[in-house]
Amino acid sequence: MLAYTYIKEGQFRLLDKPKPVIQDPRDAVVRVTLSSICTSDLHIKHGSVPRAVPGITVGHEMVGVVETVGSAVSTVRPGDRVTVNVETFCGQCFFCRHGWVNNCTDSNGGWALGCRIDGGQAEYARVPYADQGLTRIPDSVTDRQALFVGDILATGYWAADIAEISPEDTVLLLGAGPTGLCTLQCVLLKSPRRVIVCEQDPLRRAFVAQHFPQVLTAPPEGLLDFVRSHSDHGGADAVLEVAGSPDTFRLAWQCARPNAVVTVVALYDAPQTLPLPEMYGKNLTFKTGGVDGCRCAETLDLIAAGKLDTTPLITHTFPLREIEAAYDLFEHRRDGVIKVAITGAES
Repeated sequence: MLAYTYIKEGQFRLLDKPKPVIQDPRDAVVRVTLSSICTSDLHIKHGSVPRAVPGITVGHEMVGVVETVGSAVSTVRPGDRVTVNVETFCGQCFFCRHGWVNNCTDSNGGWALGCRIDGGQAEYARVPYADQGLTRIPDSVTDRQALFVGDILATGYWAADIAEISPEDTVLLLGAGPTGLCTLQCVLLKSPRRVIVCEQDPLRRAFVAQHFPQVLTAPPEGLLDFVRSHSDHGGADAVLEVAGSPDTFRLAWQCARPNAVVTVVALYDAPQTLPLPEMYGKNLTFKTGGVDGCRCAETLDLIAAGKLDTTPLITHTFPLREIEAAYDLFEHRRDGVIKVAITGAES
């Protein structure tokens, strides 16, 4: 089968590899019908993910059809259309039992697919702990509608949930990239009084204005004054930082009102500093970390009900055999790209 493979730092290559097989009774093998490219894949390419194993098939955003299942799998069966969770989790350890699946203690727990074990930019993928890692897609939901359920939509749903948003709040969202746009939709489910999106790229600000006309947009320049003039208590009641730069990290706490919740979803290339003397007295609550992506069934139900729709994020589609061109487009952010869909070899 065709599989896009991490060769070494700076090099991915489309290779012919053996089709995966069941290795554990809890495994399933999925025929990948649609996958996508994530910024995390670029981090692997450029050596920013030390745990990534050369030789693995990359990719962790995918949907497909169950091909085979192990003897211990009970929630899916061959022929089921499924989303694939970015995280591998056993469902039994202390952290999984509390819903903190990002910190599953299994040796393959957390982000394994497309990083430490073969992922989904391929014709087929093996999914460990299939009862936890696969969620059946409702018949009324298309593959394109479900594509981001297991990763960036799961991240947005989790982030909005832990941000403690209430109906009277002004919410500031920093970053309107793919994860930021998914987070925005999930924030809007909370029906806050006002939402402000800060984004440097004018094309992405225009995208927000087109698809979410009720949302205010602003560039980083002058953001503090903008937020103060559009909030009731000297700053945002809830801040979600989804951009991942030193400037947006600083803006996150500067634009928050006293006693606000600041939720940091972004990944950073370097350590960030909290200047505690400057922040003293603001009494902020910070929440950070990787997504606990165990509520995919809920987001699929919301998609089926018409309350979430991430299909506008898919701006380009390529077949698997042209994935190198798709990466080039996505990495260099050409032609207004937001997300790229990769169709399976048999599609």
